[in-house]
Amino acid sequence: MNSLIKLELTRALRNRKFLFFSVIYPSALFLLIAGNADGHTKVHGTGLTLPTYMMVSMASFGALTAVLMGNSERIAKERESGWVRQLRLTPLPGRGYVLAKTASAAVVSLPSIVIVFVVAAAVKDVRLDAWQWLALTGSIWAGSLVFAALGVAIGYLASGDAVRPITMIIYFGLSMLGGLWMPTTTFPHWLQNIAKWLPTHAYAGLGRAIERSQTPSTQDIAILAVSFVLFAGGAAWLYRKDTLKA
Repeated sequence: MNSLIKLELTRALRNRKFLFFSVIYPSALFLLIAGNADGHTKVHGTGLTLPTYMMVSMASFGALTAVLMGNSERIAKERESGWVRQLRLTPLPGRGYVLAKTASAAVVSLPSIVIVFVVAAAVKDVRLDAWQWLALTGSIWAGSLVFAALGVAIGYLASGDAVRPITMIIYFGLSMLGGLWMPTTTFPHWLQNIAKWLPTHAYAGLGRAIERSQTPSTQDIAILAVSFVLFAGGAAWLYRKDTLKA
C-alpha cells in the first residue's frame, strides 16, 4: 500500500495542470476578488474584513479543488482503463486504494491552503494570532476529507466520459452556493436559507469562527459529519458494487 501511495503522490505532483488549478489558482482568485479592499472593508453580517473573509473561502476552495477534482477524474479513468481491475488481482485491499487516492489529494491540498494564507498575509496584510493560523490550517485540511470522500464516490459512480461534467457541476455548484466565491450575505434571503445547509458553507464556517476567536457552530460540525458519513458510505457501497461487476 505504501508503494501505491508513493506512486499516487508522484503522479499528482507531476500533473502541472492539476497543480496550477489546485495550488496557484485559488491564490490568484483571492487577489482578484479581494481587489483593492483594505483592512477596513467589512463583509456585512460577519464582523470580518473582506480579505480575511475571502482568505478562508479561497483556502477552502483550493483544498476542495485538490481532493474533489483530483479523485473523481482519476478514479473514473482508472476504472475504464482496467487499472483498478489489475490492482484487485494484487494483495492490496480496497481500502488501500481509496486511502492512496485520499493521501495524494491531501498532500496537494495542503500547499494550496498555505499559499493562500501567505499571499493574504503578505499582500493584504491579514494578521492573526499564531494559534489561529495553526487552527485554520488544521481545520481546513481535515475538513477537506469530506470532499475527498465525495470525489471517490463520483469516481465510482460516473464513467470516464461523464465524470468531468458531473464533477464540474457539483464542484461549481457547491463552491458558488456555499459562499466560497462571494459572501452568502449578498444572496437573496431564500438562497441564504439553502446555502447554510451545504457542506461547503459549513466547511468555510469553521475557519471563519476561528478567525473570530469563536467556537465553531454545532450546526456546521454536524453538517460536515453527516456529509462525510453519507459520502464515505456512498463511496464504499459504489466500490463494492464496482467490485461485483469485475
